Amino acid sequence: MASTSGFLGGIAGNPADVINVRMQHDPALPASQRRNYRNALDGLIRMTQEEGPRSLFRGVWPNSLRAVLMTASQLASYDFLKTLLIRNTGMQDDWTSHLAASIGAGFVATTVCSPVDVVKTRIMSAEGGKEGVLRLLNRWWRKEGGSWVFRGWVPSFVRLGPHTVFTFLFLEQHKRIWRGVNGWEE
Repeated sequence: MASTSGFLGGIAGNPADVINVRMQHDPALPASQRRNYRNALDGLIRMTQEEGPRSLFRGVWPNSLRAVLMTASQLASYDFLKTLLIRNTGMQDDWTSHLAASIGAGFVATTVCSPVDVVKTRIMSAEGGKEGVLRLLNRWWRKEGGSWVFRGWVPSFVRLGPHTVFTFLFLEQHKRIWRGVNGWEE
C-alpha cells in the first residue's frame, strides 16, 4: 500500500516538482538560457505552450520511483527500528523510541533515495530531454565516478530528517489518541 500511494503521489506531483526544480535551477543558468518563469502557474502554462503537455511529466519515472522508495523505506525502517530499540535497549514504546526510530528512518530514506533524487533533479532541470536515462547514467558515471550518487545527501537529510521525525511523532500520538477514543488498549 505504501509503495502504491508513493507511486501515485509521484505522478500527481510531478508537474509541480518539475517547475520547482526549474525555478530553483534558473539562476545558475547563463542569462540567455534562463526560463524566467514569473511564478509556478506561469511556468506550468509556458511549459505546456512552449514544450507541450509531456514536458510536465519530464522525469516522472524517477520521481515516482523516488516516491515509492521514500514511502516504503520510511515506513519499513521506522517499524523495524522501533521494534529493535524496544526489544534490545530497554526503551519503552514512548516518544524517546519514536524519536530515535524516526531519526533512523529519515537516515535510511535519505540514503535510499539519494541516487534517484540526483537523477530526477538532473533530468527535470535538463533542456530538451532527448537523451535516455541509461545514457545519462553512463555519462555521469564516466565523468564523475560514483560520487554523483550521493551529491546533496546532507541537505536532503536536513530537509527529510525533521519531516520524518515529525511525521512519526504525530502518527504515534494520533494512534494513541485514536486507541483511547475507541477504548482500545495500548
